[in-house]
Amino acid sequence: MICGVSYAFTRLSFDHELMALQKLSDVFLICFPPSLQVFPSQDPLDRADFNAVEYINTLFPTEQSLANIDEVVNKIRLKIRRLDDNIRTVVRGQTNVGQDGRQALEEAQKAIQQLFGKIKDIKDKAEKSEQMVKEITRDIKQLDHAKRHLTTSITTLNHLHMLAGGVDSLEAMTRRRQYGEVANLLQGVVNVLEHFNKYMGIPQIRQLSERVKAAQNELGQQILADFEEAFPSQGTKVAWLDKIDRRYAWIKRQLVDYEEKYGRMFPQEWCMTERIAVEFCHVTRTELAKIMRTRAKEIEVKLLLFAIQRTTNFEGLLAKRFSGCTLADGTVKKPEVPLPSTNPFLEDEAGTETDEIVIEKSDTDKPKKPKVPDNPFHGIVSKCFEPHLYVYIESQDKNLGELIDRFVADFKAQGPPKPNVDEGGAVLPSCADLFVYYKKCMVQCSQLSTGEPMIALTTIFQKYLREYAWKILSGNLPKTTSSSGGLTITSLLKEKEGSEVAKFTLEELCLICSILSTAEYCLATTQQVSSPLPHL
Repeated sequence: MICGVSYAFTRLSFDHELMALQKLSDVFLICFPPSLQVFPSQDPLDRADFNAVEYINTLFPTEQSLANIDEVVNKIRLKIRRLDDNIRTVVRGQTNVGQDGRQALEEAQKAIQQLFGKIKDIKDKAEKSEQMVKEITRDIKQLDHAKRHLTTSITTLNHLHMLAGGVDSLEAMTRRRQYGEVANLLQGVVNVLEHFNKYMGIPQIRQLSERVKAAQNELGQQILADFEEAFPSQGTKVAWLDKIDRRYAWIKRQLVDYEEKYGRMFPQEWCMTERIAVEFCHVTRTELAKIMRTRAKEIEVKLLLFAIQRTTNFEGLLAKRFSGCTLADGTVKKPEVPLPSTNPFLEDEAGTETDEIVIEKSDTDKPKKPKVPDNPFHGIVSKCFEPHLYVYIESQDKNLGELIDRFVADFKAQGPPKPNVDEGGAVLPSCADLFVYYKKCMVQCSQLSTGEPMIALTTIFQKYLREYAWKILSGNLPKTTSSSGGLTITSLLKEKEGSEVAKFTLEELCLICSILSTAEYCLATTQQVSSPLPHL
């Protein structure tokens, strides 16, 4: 009974201590929430969910454990006193901290005020420094502008001095005809004058510019006059075609003399020698055209061919000497490359005018290509002869008529060809002579023109080829008794039977074979000759 009472009393006392400890813990948790705990603790009293009953049951799980209750109570009381001491210390410390905090706040406010004052001072000084920098920069900019203007002024004055002195020297050298010095000086003066284009509103500058232009015009006129004086004009317009050699001989001498005396005065890329030759060709073509129009009735075939031959030779000489680079203005164009042709009479004939060439039948089977003209000066002078080629055409018309008459007379005088059983019918020699003559005419005409004169010559040859067929071929066929109208080539080609078949002698058969072979040769050759006609 006494033990139970003692236990109950002890338990009550212990409960009272634990309740006090619980209250202290609650106070401590209020003052210092768990989120503000700095150091971690394993003490059950520091837990946020502390329970006094569970804590007592933990300390005294059984009745036997109550034997050391006094010791546990003493430890708890000691802990309570320590906690009281700590709380008092903390409370006292908090009182001093409040005073120190207010003092620190006042000091901080004073420091902030002082800092604001310093910042304001720094700002004022910065504004003053910025203003000072602006003033210094403005002065530097003014100095830069002044320097730039001063440099421009000095440069302009130097150019003005050079321009004024150059203009004076240019005028003096022009009067003294010092062209070598003027060539270098003039380019320099023009280059310097370009710097004053924006100052042309100034009267003095405009006056200098006008003096330069006047000096250039005077220099050009003076140089032209000197060249006209250096190149004598006597003999430049020869009276007639028989003196055309003198024209070309004169320009040859003048070009040689020019290259020796004046060739180095002009840049090589100007091609002055070629330009002079081209200008001479233009003048010559114009003058010859005027003369031939005036004296058209005096033009003879031999004289015309002589002039054409000398002119084409001169054009060939120009092609060997010059490149034709100055002909880009379109006055004279390079001849176009003709289309491939099977005409055997457009081949190059190297210096044979009267050679008689017997054309074999096998030669007609080999097509010949015309020579491709590569002379850029072709026609630059000889073009003026084209309007007068009718004289040459009329002459060939007359010559072909006389040639046909001679063929007829020769056939009658010599008689039919002698029979040759081995060879059969041979082509009549007169046919080869006719085409050889036509070949020579075609070659001569093709050197001058491939237009209307060539067509006119072809038309004439067609006419006389028909006459040759009627007078030489059909006209010399043997006569038959069965045909009152005479034998024709068409009737020979028809098949006949019985009594209609005509009987001929061996000589007549050879003659018929020769005429048929000649007609076949004429047909084949004519087809080859006519192939390029659509392109003329």
